[in-house]
Amino acid sequence: MVKWTTPAKHDLKQIHDYIARDSKFYAKKVSLEIIEKSEKLTIFPEIGRIVPEIGEPTIREIFFNE
Repeated sequence: MVKWTTPAKHDLKQIHDYIARDSKFYAKKVSLEIIEKSEKLTIFPEIGRIVPEIGEPTIREIFFNE
């Protein structure tokens, strides 16, 4: 299960709100794609990279560049 931290939820909302200034459609699309990509970690937990600053194998990060 992926657990979103409060700062991560806040960041996602800020990303959504920033994009929504130009397009509500793309704001929703990008937000959903980020969530869907993160949910892949539930099925494939090792596809994410171990966060170098933390060094804990159970804490992963994935990159989103579209």
